[in-house]
Amino acid sequence: MQLTVLGAGAWGTALAIQAAARHTVTLWARDAAQVAQMQSDGRNARYLPEVALPPALRLTADWDAALAGAGCIVVACPMAGLREALQRCTGATPLLWLCKGFEAGTGLLGHEIARAVGRERVGILSGPSFAQEVARGQATALVAASEWPEVAQLAVDVFHGERLRVYTSTDPVGVEVGGAVKNVMAIATGVADGLRERAEAADDWAHAPGLNARAALLTRGLAEMTRLGLALGARAETFLGLSGLGDLVLTATGDLSRNRKVGLLLAQGLPLNEVLARLGHVAEGVYSAQTVLARGEALGLDLPITRTVVDLLAARLTPPEALARLMGRDPRAEVDAAGVSAR
Repeated sequence: MQLTVLGAGAWGTALAIQAAARHTVTLWARDAAQVAQMQSDGRNARYLPEVALPPALRLTADWDAALAGAGCIVVACPMAGLREALQRCTGATPLLWLCKGFEAGTGLLGHEIARAVGRERVGILSGPSFAQEVARGQATALVAASEWPEVAQLAVDVFHGERLRVYTSTDPVGVEVGGAVKNVMAIATGVADGLRERAEAADDWAHAPGLNARAALLTRGLAEMTRLGLALGARAETFLGLSGLGDLVLTATGDLSRNRKVGLLLAQGLPLNEVLARLGHVAEGVYSAQTVLARGEALGLDLPITRTVVDLLAARLTPPEALARLMGRDPRAEVDAAGVSAR
């Protein structure tokens, strides 16, 4: 297989490293200086400095050269660049994207953007995965979702191996909703964890949200994610899989999670602009939260965690006020008469 990965951030580089052992792989970066650095150092110093690049991995900043002869294209840019990539990748070559979130301005998910620009034979590769672990060859499981079964199967053919397992799904809506909304939930969980650290340091156990509170928040977050997904046409079982529960648990609790880090830093009392400056990389939940809320409200849904995160990011709530709002909701049945979670 001749594979092209568009985007030399952490995730694109990690998958290119893994695929290069079995395929001819070209990794494209927008910045020619970054390509020169990677060629010189044999590493992606900015995103994955601790992992060596395979000698066989091709590196280029030339778009046309990167795409020439490709049998599969993987778009590894942030959500803000997906539309441009889909428009530039003309033809019928199967294409997968890695980004998770909603497009700013339009509020569209990736499969909706692809439909809007008329691009077929596309899908998403998602699931609980930190780039550093994939680059190192640590065990990881992903899900490839597409309306075109042959596209999802192609992802298996390209990436599935002993340490990287790829499952298939025909529910791209559910997979994308899970990947987008879990980032918002991770910010909320990071806030709770950060407030616990502050309270414990002050020996103020009465105001320390513990692991019980985290479990409640994750459970409610999964229910909120599922409500939105079902309203958009997803299947319920998808949210119990890798791109739903799996990705939520990893992103909301893992120390490598950028979105969780946003919540931790907000809990320290830092303003959002300083949080993002310290982070240094994109945290999609910051940009997706308002869109998640807007799409949910347009469908008549109650998304209390998302609404709280939106207000927190806009500085309308302090972190302690945000947590108090979430834990102070009125009692209700856990599941309503129709069998729908009311958490």
